Amino acid sequence: MQLQAVTTTPSKVAADWLILPVVEGDAQSDAFRVLDKALDGRLTRLRESEDWTGKSGECLELREPIPGGPTRLLLIGMGPADKLNRSAAHRNLMTAVRRITSREYEHVAAVPPSGTNLPETAAIEAAAIALAVGSTGQGLYRAEKSRFEPQRGAVVVPSGSDVAAAAQAVERGAIIGEGINLARELINRHPGELYPETFAQRAAQVAQQYGIACDVLDERRITDERMGCLLGVTRGSERPPRVVILEYKGAPKDSTTIGWIGKGVTFDSGGLSLKPSDSMKTMKCDMSGAAAVLGAITTAARLKLPVNILGAVGLVENMVNGASYKLGEVLTARNGVTVEVMNTDAEGRLVLADVLSYAVDRGASKLIDLATLTGSCVVALGEEVVGVFTNDQTWCDEVLGAAHSAGEDVWQMPMFDSFNEQLKSDVADCKNVGTRWGGSITAAKFLQKFVADTPWVHLDIAGPAFVESGKPHIEGGGTGTMVRTLVELAAKG
Repeated sequence: MQLQAVTTTPSKVAADWLILPVVEGDAQSDAFRVLDKALDGRLTRLRESEDWTGKSGECLELREPIPGGPTRLLLIGMGPADKLNRSAAHRNLMTAVRRITSREYEHVAAVPPSGTNLPETAAIEAAAIALAVGSTGQGLYRAEKSRFEPQRGAVVVPSGSDVAAAAQAVERGAIIGEGINLARELINRHPGELYPETFAQRAAQVAQQYGIACDVLDERRITDERMGCLLGVTRGSERPPRVVILEYKGAPKDSTTIGWIGKGVTFDSGGLSLKPSDSMKTMKCDMSGAAAVLGAITTAARLKLPVNILGAVGLVENMVNGASYKLGEVLTARNGVTVEVMNTDAEGRLVLADVLSYAVDRGASKLIDLATLTGSCVVALGEEVVGVFTNDQTWCDEVLGAAHSAGEDVWQMPMFDSFNEQLKSDVADCKNVGTRWGGSITAAKFLQKFVADTPWVHLDIAGPAFVESGKPHIEGGGTGTMVRTLVELAAKG
């Protein structure tokens, strides 16, 4: 889709659809008043009759063309203006775009929402992201599409705005949207097509396209790096593992480097601790952390953000054969920590352990890992909130602030030392799982053993990374969660 900012009066936008955000109450935008006048006061009458309230997520289609303007108008409720933030704006704009892209149209435009807590450039960017992401479906293998991307998209900039800044916000939103869609596409690829080697090939391809240094570690080099935990997980698969190292340098050479680490289990059968069939159906999504890292680092490079980033993703399949790693087996991680395996379905933390250790040795001064790590986190926080764990509150506050600014919902979880008790082993330095209680926390405490003293944040994205069936604001399948947050964090340098 070609996305651009336009400064035309909303009633003069010759689009197939124009999306108009409407808040609750009487404090309506200039765009509302202009379109209300063009429709002879119809929007006001709808409000007065309470056929339209502006409640969050409320949609109303008006299929009456405005002469010289849009053919159709979609009103999307944004809720109270004083409560409108980036998260609500994104959710409601996505609802609107998804509402109208189930059919094929050439040109779709959107007016950015306005609210007391939403800066204008953030609103413009949110509209651009929604146009890019909301119009892209997951039907990669369907002969008949259910979602159609318009040929052209536009964000209608309010009169009196800084036109250059608005155009920049639209461009930034379009690029972020494409980064999210890259992550979503990788997640939605079936596991017979996307496995460690093909993910690594795709990563190398996009890295070359956007000027990112890329190094792919094959099985021999992974062995040379002493990644014993990762190699243990992959033994049951006919597909050899890969570790992909991505380096983007947007700041001076002597600046600090942020490490983005992604779990890339391209399919997770559970290993010998075999998952039941229903739990295995969506396990192509177990590489969502790796996909988010790739989507975010390509976005940072395209936006030329002033930061140095080391991206590292561990890519394996967790399968079953006679060579599979076993319960009771002791693996030795890259940093020398020995791990007694008590559950082969707790494999993601074993992969991350070695890759985190590698990133520390490569000189990353701060770390973030992203992983669909535990069902426990979904039980605790639901399907739309990311769990946040840390060993350094100052660094965590930066990540939380970036998530808030980007409009992605996160919640910090405790990291009490008492949870280490669950990981004690009689035969090794630690076990890879604790009891069923506080499982997301014991998983994070396990990962903490491999970051040394480096400030580190662990993002458990098990809930929001994959949606089994579509909702009004989100397509079923991979979501690309946390790409916006990582980009927001990188933008701050």
